[in-house]
Amino acid sequence: MAGVIVAAGIGVLGSVAGGLIGGKAAKKAARAAAAEKARLDRQISDFEAGRQAVVNPYSSNSAMIDDLRGELSNPFANLGVATSAAEIQMEQTDIALANTLDTLQATGASAGGATALAQAAKQSKKEVSANIEQQEAANEKMAAQGEQALQAKQMQLTQMEMSEEARVQSGDMFAFQQQENRDMATLDRLSGQQSQARQDIANANMAGAQATAGMISGITSSVGGLMSSGAFAEGGSLAPKPKPDPSDRRLKTDILKTGESPSGLNIYSFEYIDKSFGEGTYSGVMSDEIPKEAVTKGNDGFDRVDYSQLDVEFKKI
Repeated sequence: MAGVIVAAGIGVLGSVAGGLIGGKAAKKAARAAAAEKARLDRQISDFEAGRQAVVNPYSSNSAMIDDLRGELSNPFANLGVATSAAEIQMEQTDIALANTLDTLQATGASAGGATALAQAAKQSKKEVSANIEQQEAANEKMAAQGEQALQAKQMQLTQMEMSEEARVQSGDMFAFQQQENRDMATLDRLSGQQSQARQDIANANMAGAQATAGMISGITSSVGGLMSSGAFAEGGSLAPKPKPDPSDRRLKTDILKTGESPSGLNIYSFEYIDKSFGEGTYSGVMSDEIPKEAVTKGNDGFDRVDYSQLDVEFKKI
């Protein structure tokens, strides 16, 4: 029986120790998982804070186009006529005519010569006027061609501007999509890490619960072994001992013999002098008349009787 009790005690201690160790390890694992999750959260936050912003690679060039538009002009819009040479030619013709007239007058030449000179001067001036008209016509033609070229350039710039707007919009969409892809990747990464952290914590909690269950199972098994061994049965080594009843003759009054037990022990009815031991009439033995192994001495110096060793029942009547 002693071996069974020792083995059961060792089993209980082993179960308790195993449960405590397992529970402590599980709590440590849970704390480690939570700390790792916090570290990952900080790492991701720092990474996000220091990450380069997505920019539109097709930023607008509209300012440059506006500058180009401002530089466009018709170089032939304000062409002037080169009249200085014509005026000098006409002035020289007039001077030559005057000098000739002076010579004719001085020499007494005929009027016919003067007339011829006048007609020549008139013809020269006509030629100068025709030259000016030709210049004006050429200028108008060049101005028209310049205006046509200017309009073509402006149309080209307009088309460039429209193409630029489409390119910028495409760049905006690109930047938005890139940022969206980043955000989704971050969310996926965070979700995966959080799921793993939750799983780690759940695993740690499960390990703790299993350790506790194992401890309880071990204790239950050990106690069950003790129960089946009879250690807790009446008379067993672990069975609760009956409390000895005060049966010293000096504690009793109104003592009256009422019979004998099968083994020949005298049975009496009595009352306790000290009512703290019980009120009313009781039936039992006198400690000085029974085997000594059933008698113990209390701290107060009075005898107590273990009725479990006798064939007499102690009872109130």
